[in-house]
Amino acid sequence: MWSIGKDRRAHGGFPGADVVRKQIAEGAPRKRVGLLPEGKSIAREGSEIAIAGKVVGKVTSGGFAPTLGRAVAMGYVDKAHAANGTKLDLMVRGKPVPAEIVPMPFVKHAYYRG
Repeated sequence: MWSIGKDRRAHGGFPGADVVRKQIAEGAPRKRVGLLPEGKSIAREGSEIAIAGKVVGKVTSGGFAPTLGRAVAMGYVDKAHAANGTKLDLMVRGKPVPAEIVPMPFVKHAYYRG
């Protein structure tokens, strides 16, 4: 919302205006979520996210988090399945890896704002 002026949001006239204005009115169909896979498997960009065998999203990035000592990932899932604590599977090299949706950031900041 901050990147499109109020007048342009109201009247359109910019590339993608129809889609953006619809999502402003109705909400986005997908939500970005944090994912904590079980074990050491790392889900990479493009890995499918599934619940009970049904694909509900895709991983956008994943890797090893040294501070946490484990694998983490982020991805987009259908809004209906985006609640924290939701159990799902990440498809890693053709095999389902159990994971859970968690709040981000993965590591809380430790600095003080005065």
